Amino acid sequence: MSETQNKSSWWTAGRVLVLGLVGVIIVLGLILIISAVSKSDETTAGPERVNALANSDNECVVCHERNTPGIVQQYGYSTMAAANVECQDCHEVEEGYPGAEEHEGTFILASPTTAMCEQCHTAEVKEFYASRHSLPAFVAYNGADTLPEDLLAQYEAIPEGTYNPDRSRNALFNMEGPAITRFACQVCHSIGRPAPDGSVGRCQTCHLRHTFSLEQVRKPETCNACHIGPDHPQWEIYQESPHGIAYAVDGDNWNWDAEAGTLGVTDFPAPTCATCHMSGFGDAATTHDVGERLTWYLFAPISARRPAWQDNQVRMQKVCLECHNDTFVTDFYSDADAATESVNDIVQESRDLVQPLKDNGLLTDAPFDEPFDFIFFNLWHHWGRTAKFGAWMQGPDYTQWHGAYEMLNAMAELREIVAEKMEAAGLTEAATMEDATADTGASE
Repeated sequence: MSETQNKSSWWTAGRVLVLGLVGVIIVLGLILIISAVSKSDETTAGPERVNALANSDNECVVCHERNTPGIVQQYGYSTMAAANVECQDCHEVEEGYPGAEEHEGTFILASPTTAMCEQCHTAEVKEFYASRHSLPAFVAYNGADTLPEDLLAQYEAIPEGTYNPDRSRNALFNMEGPAITRFACQVCHSIGRPAPDGSVGRCQTCHLRHTFSLEQVRKPETCNACHIGPDHPQWEIYQESPHGIAYAVDGDNWNWDAEAGTLGVTDFPAPTCATCHMSGFGDAATTHDVGERLTWYLFAPISARRPAWQDNQVRMQKVCLECHNDTFVTDFYSDADAATESVNDIVQESRDLVQPLKDNGLLTDAPFDEPFDFIFFNLWHHWGRTAKFGAWMQGPDYTQWHGAYEMLNAMAELREIVAEKMEAAGLTEAATMEDATADTGASE
């Protein structure tokens, strides 16, 4: 073998040895990484879930494990099952109970009513009954004329029941018809629907069956089921707000299963919908009255302050002050109040603009029978409400482009339509105002 060949052999052998060592090092490194990750998972993993129904001989459980095993599994891992609440406690009723169905030799409510929940959750149901989630939600589409006297009195005792002057069946609900509304208005607003037994509401709307998870009701996606879209885009606003961004980035690390009434900034470094409106957080007490911390009727065309709004403001600010200082909170409320009043002014301007059409009989009595009606409605119901919600929830894009801008756009369209209708009728707004002044005998 020549010297050159000898050197080549040694070089080849050396390369093989080096590559072999590198391979060993890589494999060892991967093993160490996998081991570290496994140990980390063991350290950070929560307690193992326990199925409270795993060995149950309850006749409902035994039967439904065969027929609807998913429901049984969900309930088995729930805190209610862990507290020995049986299926019969929520579903079984006496023969003749309103809405009851005969089932396997007994009588049940396929979907438990609020009266069943009230047996254990008395305070929560009482708070719910005083909230806008109860009868006001139902009346918003169905009207109040079908309510029996006791429920009408209950409705009128709620702030929204006192404030809302229009208690007729919703015009759009009538026009769309039951084939559509079954999957539309009713899905959300039935949270306040009366049940055959006289109780009100559907707790299941928020507390999805059958896990009854604290994490599920505390996460904003639950509220997103209804509070979304052009007329009340709270979900979209929350996503773009500083609070929503904090949730998106770090929410996986928050203490979703903390005991109710004990929450603080270590559990939730930023709020969700529930934190602000319902949760016991810091010095704020837990409530199921979602209007208890609100200062305005933001849903209304022209917003007014709610009864005892000062007390409501104190309750909400207790939540805010857990993270923000007093100056920030006071200034924010002052600015948001001003924004609300500014939106009110634009809505009032739209009313003043179309008043000559009403005074001169240039509008029909039928609802939503021409484009004008939709533009006039959208101005406050979509864009005005969005601008107000955006201001209070810190969503600048919704305050501006989905709110204030759209209001100005609608105003321009209304001015054009009003001018065309007045001109076609041979009238002018100035002449109309003069006629109105003359009719009332008013002088300048």
